[in-house]
Amino acid sequence: MLSLRVARGRSLPLGATALADGINFALLCRHGTAVTLVLYDLEHDEPLAEVPLHARRNRTGDNWHLLVSGLPRVFRYGWRVDGPGGPVHRYNPALVLLDPAATAITGGPVWGQEPDPIADCRLQIADLSEQSAICNLQSAIPAAIPARGTRRRSLFFRRAFDWKEDMPPLTPLEDSVIYELHVRGTTWHPSSGVPRTRAGTFAGLVDKIPYLKWLGVTAVELLPIHEFDECDCPFSNPLTGERLRNFWGYNSIAFAAAKAAYAAAGPQHGQVAEFREMVRDFHEAGLEVILDVVFNHTGESDDNGRTYSFRGLDNDLYYMHGPDGKYLNFSGCGNTLNCNHPVVRGMLLTCLRFWVADMHVDGLRFDLASVFGRDHSGNLLVEPPVVEEIAEDSVLADTKLIAEPWDAAGLYQLGKFPFGRRWSEWNGRYRDEVRRFWKGEPGLASALATRLCGSADLYEASGRLPRHSINFVTCHDGFTLWDLVSYNRKHNEANGENNRDGWAENHSWNCGVEGPSGDADLNALRRRQAKNLMATL
Repeated sequence: MLSLRVARGRSLPLGATALADGINFALLCRHGTAVTLVLYDLEHDEPLAEVPLHARRNRTGDNWHLLVSGLPRVFRYGWRVDGPGGPVHRYNPALVLLDPAATAITGGPVWGQEPDPIADCRLQIADLSEQSAICNLQSAIPAAIPARGTRRRSLFFRRAFDWKEDMPPLTPLEDSVIYELHVRGTTWHPSSGVPRTRAGTFAGLVDKIPYLKWLGVTAVELLPIHEFDECDCPFSNPLTGERLRNFWGYNSIAFAAAKAAYAAAGPQHGQVAEFREMVRDFHEAGLEVILDVVFNHTGESDDNGRTYSFRGLDNDLYYMHGPDGKYLNFSGCGNTLNCNHPVVRGMLLTCLRFWVADMHVDGLRFDLASVFGRDHSGNLLVEPPVVEEIAEDSVLADTKLIAEPWDAAGLYQLGKFPFGRRWSEWNGRYRDEVRRFWKGEPGLASALATRLCGSADLYEASGRLPRHSINFVTCHDGFTLWDLVSYNRKHNEANGENNRDGWAENHSWNCGVEGPSGDADLNALRRRQAKNLMATL
């Protein structure tokens, strides 16, 4: 029988922290009026205990906190939160929320396994609404808004790790050759040569180090490895009826947690150690590790999305809203993170310091980074605080900072990203003009020369150098290199979105035939065109 002892606890640091006399829990929740800590073991969905926090004794400012002694060495936990109603707030104490500070979460350790039911969670709400300990749900959530919670839980366990003498390679930007890759996609197919026990994982990526060294790259840029739900895709392949998955991962639900399904040891909660081992092995080989981080939105999507944490903790604080309380959508994904709010800035900085200081990553590529330049209402800021704080942070001083200098609502800041001397940028002009040149468009020789010489027209006026331009021809957006020489237009019918998704302007040339061809001369031309593009890069 579990015997727990509780005390007032400390307001910082946020998250679950091991102290000499127990585990300290701290949660930032400004507008919440009732907060309950829910504790679980590793095997059962029924809580071990639910501990309500006292609104005065267990609160300092906006931080709720509690010290608990007598817990198992490894356990799961979450939070119930109630608060005011209204068009902006989304409090629902029937849902157990993830801790935004958690560095590991449970559920979904095997790729494609459904961690959460597809169905609306109203049945769960109905079951709980009669319990007097749970607050009145009618005032907690507007009736018109569906409430889908998650069965995932925050995970606590001590993670001793021997970094040995690991040090960052600190490759200069001007010498960097960055290879963007997907952890699962690079190592899953048998042709990768990765043993099946490690295929699709961080451990499997270590097996590719000799290949990466042979290529001559100096860094890998990992597409999102933060926890996301690959089963959240609502579409099916209209040609086969196959249920589709969210392969790419640009839908984070926990910014500080490495994805368990990307770890061979994920079912044993070994994702943190496995990621660290991968970084250590890459550094030993002289290769840097850069993360693609998605801080412009979360996987909670719009009002119809699943509530994991932020919406249920403080919807008004974490997201941008219009006057009517609806989400502003500058990300194209249903919501936009309120990045320049001081609380959100603090969360993002803490997260970035964790990945650099505790997980030893060498660089950060920020997806749709122009969202950082907007205030709570979406208006453009001249000197956005979050961009300056990241640029000036002492822990991140040697970390490569790479901005994707645009967002999904038309803000385009190529060559003009704020505090640019600290930031590099994805150069979309390089991509487009190199493609157009080899496609055969007239009048591009001068533009090509400008791109090859470092894009001074974009960067020189602000005192920046050619190294601030991250030059690329293809990436995870739009066509692959072989698509680029095989199609004049996109054909994404299999995605089940009527070919609406993906870029229409790929500046591609099919060499005379749309799609695959058995013509040897045509395929030779395509290979030559692909080599032209690679040689230019």
